[in-house]
Amino acid sequence: MAAEVPPDALGRRVSCGTDYGTVRYVGSVSRTAGIWLGVEWDDPQRGKHDGSYEGTQYFKCRHPKGGSFIRPNKANFGVDFLTAVKDRYGLNDKQDVQYGTGNTVVFGTKTVEFVGMDYVAEQQRQVQLNKLVDISVRECAVSHAGQEEEISRTCANMRHINLSKNLISSWETVIAIASQVQNLETLNVSENKMRFPSTSTFISNAFSNLKILALNQTEITWTEVLLGAQGWPVLEELYLSSNNITVLERPDSVLQTLKLLDLSDNQLLDGNQLHLIGELPRLEQLILRNTGISSIHFPDAGFGCKTKMFPSLKRLAINDNKISQWSSINELEKLPSLRALQCNNNPFMDTEKNPETLIQLIIAKISQLEVLNNCEILPAERRGAELDYRKIFGKEWLEAGGHWNPEKNKPSEEFLAAHPRYPALCLKYGAPEEGELKGRQPLTLKNQLLTLTIKCPEKPEQKPVEKKLPESMTIQKVKGLLYRLLKIPGSELKLSYESSKLEGKEVDLDNDLKPLQFYSIESGDCVLVRW
Repeated sequence: MAAEVPPDALGRRVSCGTDYGTVRYVGSVSRTAGIWLGVEWDDPQRGKHDGSYEGTQYFKCRHPKGGSFIRPNKANFGVDFLTAVKDRYGLNDKQDVQYGTGNTVVFGTKTVEFVGMDYVAEQQRQVQLNKLVDISVRECAVSHAGQEEEISRTCANMRHINLSKNLISSWETVIAIASQVQNLETLNVSENKMRFPSTSTFISNAFSNLKILALNQTEITWTEVLLGAQGWPVLEELYLSSNNITVLERPDSVLQTLKLLDLSDNQLLDGNQLHLIGELPRLEQLILRNTGISSIHFPDAGFGCKTKMFPSLKRLAINDNKISQWSSINELEKLPSLRALQCNNNPFMDTEKNPETLIQLIIAKISQLEVLNNCEILPAERRGAELDYRKIFGKEWLEAGGHWNPEKNKPSEEFLAAHPRYPALCLKYGAPEEGELKGRQPLTLKNQLLTLTIKCPEKPEQKPVEKKLPESMTIQKVKGLLYRLLKIPGSELKLSYESSKLEGKEVDLDNDLKPLQFYSIESGDCVLVRW
């Protein structure tokens, strides 16, 4: 017997085994009998052609091999939401085996009939379903809401729903489900390729309490996002990865409560698209991983000033992009609230062969940064990075018109464009003196050795010792060397150092795993040992 084809089959999502697709044609095919479904598969490898057969084009596909014909009985058009919930959580009729067959229960060899047993079983199922708060029906072939108001009667306490990777064909289906959930806070409908309304006539109050919404891999456009957002008045987190979003528009009067926006894996036209979402007042986290951006620029703010864009942005992810110039990192200093940055796998990171130097440069360029590539920046690390930056580029600063005398200090625009934080570092630590300026030297062993004086200030009987140590030597290994000199266990030693350039300032060497260069120690400095 031929399977029945739903009257709205055209455009519906279907599955066939583990493959998903969209019905693009329903009808006959020349020189064959019966009804066929023309399906455009999500995975083009599953298809055979572009929707044409023997010279006739029955439907169109985006991929030349993305389509094929299947019989209706091979297509799964899905189930309603409640059926999927009952199947997933073992609350359907088939699993009420403890009640025996029909309205009977077997005790030994006796079969006892219970009148109304079906009713009791149904009541117990209702009670269990009403207890569910967090529901996941991922990959359960959900395609429609089911009977009207049935969800609200059965699952009244739901707050978090995972509907990802199902057979939902349109946003109207999502509204039909969500409108029956009074306190819905989290909704994940990712991996459902569906149609979204193109006008605001479909705006619903079904999402009046929704705080988290995931629409990854749904083929939604930014224009459709802004239309839908009219019905998301308190939304805080929006996930939109892998949707082929290329251009953005200004979200006037919508998404004003948004704290997190994920646009990863969308190939944005350029970095200027960010200006269009820069006025989101509460946005704290922006994820732009693999969006194809090659530069970042905030034209409303000059050197040393803060941009008015992204006023609340604390965490920014720009990893896996095409950013090749350090000027884009300089621009991030203009963000007034930035605290955490992820920027791995960008071409600008290839300009420095030494990963330690690379990290130091980023830290020195962004003053308020507290976390870089998921690693916390310790105060000593920031101080070392900023002092090193001040010394490395000090010669350039002088050549560009920099001067220790504030009245004569007039570095060029070119220098300030390349090093906008340099004036602030001079204010913080003082202008560099000629004796401490250092250019970039080749990494020979001679350059890596530090001549240090080792003193025990609380043990005058111990005479100062001069040692040549590699700058890559860890504090732990320094303590091992001191153990051989002083016969005091490393665990009892407390180290610090005094810089020959900054008299009276003592810096603790408090991390055993860090190398000497981490603390910006230089030849001529004095290591102080206490126990």
